[in-house]
Amino acid sequence: MSNETLQTASQEYGDSAGEEGLLESTESDTRQFVTFIAGNEVFAVDMAPVQEIIRVPNVVRVPLAPIALDGLSNLRGKVLPIISLRRIFGFSEQEHDDSTRALVIDFGQPLGFVVDRVASVVGVELARIEGVESIRGTVNTELLSGIIKDVGGHAMTMVLDFAKLIAQEFQEIAAATRNVAMSAGLASAADSEEEESGDELQLVSFDVAGQEYAITIEDVQEIVQVPDQIIHVPHSEAHVLGVMTLRNRLLPLVSLRRMFDLPPQNADEHSRIVVVALGATSVGVVMDNVNEVLRVARSEVDPMPGLLVREGDLADISQICRLEGGKRLVSIISAANLFHHSSVKEALKSVENLRDDEHSDGSVGVDDEATDDDEQVVVFRLDKEEFGVPIDSVQEIVRVPEELTHIPRAPAFVEGVINLRGAVLPVIDLRRRLGLATAERSDRQRVMVFLIEGMRTGFIVDSVAEVLKIHKAAIEPAPTLSAEQGKLLARMANLEKQKRMVQLIDPTHLVERRDIDDLARMAK
Repeated sequence: MSNETLQTASQEYGDSAGEEGLLESTESDTRQFVTFIAGNEVFAVDMAPVQEIIRVPNVVRVPLAPIALDGLSNLRGKVLPIISLRRIFGFSEQEHDDSTRALVIDFGQPLGFVVDRVASVVGVELARIEGVESIRGTVNTELLSGIIKDVGGHAMTMVLDFAKLIAQEFQEIAAATRNVAMSAGLASAADSEEEESGDELQLVSFDVAGQEYAITIEDVQEIVQVPDQIIHVPHSEAHVLGVMTLRNRLLPLVSLRRMFDLPPQNADEHSRIVVVALGATSVGVVMDNVNEVLRVARSEVDPMPGLLVREGDLADISQICRLEGGKRLVSIISAANLFHHSSVKEALKSVENLRDDEHSDGSVGVDDEATDDDEQVVVFRLDKEEFGVPIDSVQEIVRVPEELTHIPRAPAFVEGVINLRGAVLPVIDLRRRLGLATAERSDRQRVMVFLIEGMRTGFIVDSVAEVLKIHKAAIEPAPTLSAEQGKLLARMANLEKQKRMVQLIDPTHLVERRDIDDLARMAK
């Protein structure tokens, strides 16, 4: 995204004033304005709150936001709402072109207003600014503060009062500008809502060559996508894929297919790296795809039969989980045994050798960041956008069954119910909850289960992408665009280097308090 300073804008749009002239009046009776086109109308805005003029950036769409909001963008590490003036004024939609610009205007919170074209930067004598009474009969003048005549080649230019516009169209933003102390964090209700789980195991399940495996969730640090670039380590064994950089540390990668002597397969868009930890040591294990987060009773987990227990490299699988009455068997991999596998030892040794080489060259090695500075979130997708929830809030993640049971006279927001290990689970389509267009069912969709006010509730998402550790410095309050969005999507992870924005959802606000009783009745 190429930004233009106001000085550059002055030169581009024909005003000869220097930078000083742009920021303050040279004479007490003269004010400077930026004039611009929106629809077929010519408008002006006082220069004082205009921070800069930029090309329209790519945006992340925000659910539950006002219709005039195009989305959120990244402006030099800061989240910037991008707003369509055409939509505010009821003009027809128009594709952006080379002339389209966004005026970044700050009345306590920077906002980008999309205009068709910036015309000029002009100085106007106060005596030439007239009232709006003469056009009140034909134009809604509530958002205008005056009329400029015969300036910049335009017979009449309407002075737009952006402070009033923000107060009228974006009440929550206006309130935020009056009270800058926005809520910076989400109060975690995990401690009060956490159920006793001593009799249950929580597992991350995944597929490798058509077989389902799992690792206990406490041994999984995160789940990330396979990077475009993997550093291959010379003279390493075949099952060692190489090394990747994950948040300023070197992570060795191994292939579970190769470890288990299964047919090789190139990584694709479904492949994931499960980062497994043992103490302070981590290794990335490449899986064909990640399926679910399972919560299973310990009574459904059996030790590996004695006849099948093997020593050495084949001792990774320690238990078998029986699901769906024994029709579905999931092999549980022991993290402790995994780290004794020769391929993992070789991969860890490769990283140590690389670090030794760095130190011998006089360069600084890369250290793990302190985990206290990170938040771990489950990232999922709705349409093209990414959302995240705290990992502690996720009870489990399961496939969407082929059919959901629809309950007569159920609340409109409920898609149906499913049987989850003998318990009735109400299921809500998260797209509908967030006001997004519905989508056809697919194999990639999942049901994410949250505990809300003591009530287990499932939400259908398009796909679950990864479990990600995000440095707290990258998390900031999201712009408050509506009351509901301000509660549900109060924070934003702005991953500038990755050119990603992850909207963080507070699951406690996914269901209104008044609807909890309806869900409880359905679950009986």
